[in-house]
Amino acid sequence: MQNHENNINASKDSIELKKGLNLLYIFCIATGAMISSGLFILPGLAHAQAGPAVILSYVIAGLLSLTGMLSIAEMTTAMPKAGGDCFTIIRSMGPAIGTVAGLLSWFSLSMKSAFALVGMSIFTTALVNVDIHIIAVAFCVIFLIINIIGIKEAGFTQVILVFGLLGLMILYIVMGLPHVKLSRLTPFAPHGIGAIFSTSGFVFVAYGGLLKIASVAEEIKNPTRDIPLGMILSLSVTLVLYSFMLFVTSGVMEDSELHNSLTPISDGAGVFLGAWGKIALSIAAVLAFLSTANAGIMTAARSLVPLSRDELFPGIFANINSKFRTPHNSLLLTGFFIISSLFLKLKILVEAASIVLVLTNILSCLSVIILRESRLQNYKPTFRVPLYPWSQIVGILGFSFLIFESGKESLIISLTLIAAGFFTYWFFGRIKAGREYALLHLIERITARELTTHLLETELKEIIRERDNIIADRFDQIVENAVIMDIKGSVFIEEFFEMVDKAMSDRLNIERKILMKKLMDRENESTTALNPYLAIPHIVIEGEKAFDILIARCQDGIVFSESTPNIHAVFVLVGTKDERNFHLNALSSIAQIVQNPDFDKKWMAAKNEETLRDIILLGQRRRQI
Repeated sequence: MQNHENNINASKDSIELKKGLNLLYIFCIATGAMISSGLFILPGLAHAQAGPAVILSYVIAGLLSLTGMLSIAEMTTAMPKAGGDCFTIIRSMGPAIGTVAGLLSWFSLSMKSAFALVGMSIFTTALVNVDIHIIAVAFCVIFLIINIIGIKEAGFTQVILVFGLLGLMILYIVMGLPHVKLSRLTPFAPHGIGAIFSTSGFVFVAYGGLLKIASVAEEIKNPTRDIPLGMILSLSVTLVLYSFMLFVTSGVMEDSELHNSLTPISDGAGVFLGAWGKIALSIAAVLAFLSTANAGIMTAARSLVPLSRDELFPGIFANINSKFRTPHNSLLLTGFFIISSLFLKLKILVEAASIVLVLTNILSCLSVIILRESRLQNYKPTFRVPLYPWSQIVGILGFSFLIFESGKESLIISLTLIAAGFFTYWFFGRIKAGREYALLHLIERITARELTTHLLETELKEIIRERDNIIADRFDQIVENAVIMDIKGSVFIEEFFEMVDKAMSDRLNIERKILMKKLMDRENESTTALNPYLAIPHIVIEGEKAFDILIARCQDGIVFSESTPNIHAVFVLVGTKDERNFHLNALSSIAQIVQNPDFDKKWMAAKNEETLRDIILLGQRRRQI
């Protein structure tokens, strides 16, 4: 465990990733990652399976992707770190499953980028007579250089590509709607309801890029607001555009032409806009594939960073470039893998990558359940999935259905990749793995066995401080070193003050019994119990430049008086006269913290002294910097 404590501290001292992404960039990364082959290649094949009801298939797939998206959004607002889903799965389900998830995520994102580059090259060769491999490799190198130079530059590139793409998509819809013949939309579901749902699994890849934004969470300026908002906006816009574009395409093309087309949107534009329309939408397809490739390179590389930071993968891939503050080694490995993949037959690998994306959604839903049910005190997402746990259960069942509907070859390749991930963990990461994770806390809670320390809570506390830009003030520093008492059984006030005297006298260089007498005298003047639950005894002592706080919890209650026989939370403040101003500031800080509506519940549920300390350190208050 000590080894990982050092890792946490080391990560603070290393070069940090640059926070250069805002809501616009998030929207464009997620949107550009989604709109590619799922729209510009698959609709014809999907229409052959479901008929005009393919529109519903895309809507169902989009709604199903919502469950995984919301789960990822919740976890990344709690832990906005590089690698997103990989980082959170390690903290939820442990290093073994986290290693597999991280490598699978890296593989699937890389393969999607490779497929996008090949798809882009196919459209490009219709305009320029150049070998598709040369075009694909050239664009891969260009995007790799842009991503190494900086996340903001890569994000700006994505904004340009996506806005050009969205403009052409809207043009297609506006110009195409008057040419739609409703007769081509009947019968609406010629192959039945079953075909609609099975086709949903086939087109789910159209939303596969939605989770990519989690990988760059650490580089987002305001992750607590922008991650869920950006994801929701991206899915909403994409779902609406998909639906209208499919409606137009189904309404302007004959079934026989549509079912045999691998460029259905371009062909649809050719029907009502002529040759220039076909070229314009081919350009839109190229922009879509380029944006997917750029987003894939950007996010795939980040999947290796948390694995390397946790020593589950060679540490060199966690290195951050000192000039550009980007993970250059991870980007170079990702680029090399993508370029190598361009010369392979990608069909089965891309199908396997799609299953991997589905598995990532399942693990995300499971991770949220584990994190919530483990009742980690410092798991504090700023966005929570509505309808918990039903949305996760629906997601897990729906995604499982999609997996079983896929082909045997894809399943075999996916199982092989999972085995390779476990192999990597067993022979590399396991040697150094000792990380605490939420599943252990859940098992501990169910079995009442002692399985965990405070390491995970400490890491989450540091993440919250970084996320919320919390700068420790003097009150924080004193609380960090304060005596924490977790008293078993009911005690009377005299017994309690005797314990306080014993704990604080040496720290304040006061003779024994003096502190107890001062506390009792103060209590006899007027009670320091502020309500039936809370008391804040505070006294002034002789001397200079001395101030200390003792924090106590008594589950069964401290008897302060007949009117307050069950005080559960006590803050003892002791300081010299020259510390009067800080004394008042400390009282104000405590008052702000205990006014939180959930304070009493969290206080009584805290597992030990350190979790009690964290309640104070992470409490909402104005800091005196």
